[in-house]
Amino acid sequence: MRETKEAKLARLLEREKALFEAGATVAGIDEVGRGPLAGPVVAACVAMKPGCWVPGVDDSKKLTEKRREALYPLILQNSLYARTAWVWPGEIDALNILNATRRAMEEAARGLPGAIFLVDAVTGLDLPGAIESIVHGDAQCYSIAAASIVAKVERDRYMVQLDARYPQYGFAKNKGYGTAQHMAALRECGPCPEHRKSFIRFLAPDAPRR
Repeated sequence: MRETKEAKLARLLEREKALFEAGATVAGIDEVGRGPLAGPVVAACVAMKPGCWVPGVDDSKKLTEKRREALYPLILQNSLYARTAWVWPGEIDALNILNATRRAMEEAARGLPGAIFLVDAVTGLDLPGAIESIVHGDAQCYSIAAASIVAKVERDRYMVQLDARYPQYGFAKNKGYGTAQHMAALRECGPCPEHRKSFIRFLAPDAPRR
C-alpha cells in the first residue's frame, strides 16, 4: 500500500517530535555531491519553525527535480534557519572528500548555536550544539530530508550554470557524476578547472588538459 502524505509526515517527524515538544531548536544537516567527478560538495543546515511542516518533504533522491524545485522555496519560507556551505574542487583534493564534507557541514551550522543537530551519517563533526548522526537520516528525519532538498537544489542549479561554460561534459544532465558520456568527454577533452583531480586518476597521463 502506498504511504499517504500524512503517514509519511508522521514517520519523518517521529524521531524529532519529542525534541520539538520540549522546545528544542532542531536542525537537520545533509550534503550532496560527495560522489561526482566535478563541482563542489554542498551541505545544508535547516531548522524548521515548529509546526510549519511543508507537505511532501522527503529524501531528495526520492523526488523529481520538478518536485524539489517546488519544495525548495516553501522550506526556506517555513524555516527558522537555512544555510548552505560549499567546498570547491581544489579544497576537496587537498582535504579528501570526507573532510571536505565535514567542513561544509560545520560551516553551514555555524550560525545556529545551541541547536540539536541531526546529521545524515557523518561523524567527527565540530558543531555548536548536540549532535546525533543517523544512518540514512534523509529517509528517516524530516529536518534532514529538508536539508537534503535545499543542498540538492542549490548544487544542481550551479551545475546547470557550469554547463553553459563547459558544454562538452554534459553537466546540466549528469551534475558532475561519472556517466559514460561524461567519462568519454574527459578522455577526449581532458578535465576543466571544475574537475576534482583526485577523482579522475583514471585518465591517461597524456590526456588533454583544458
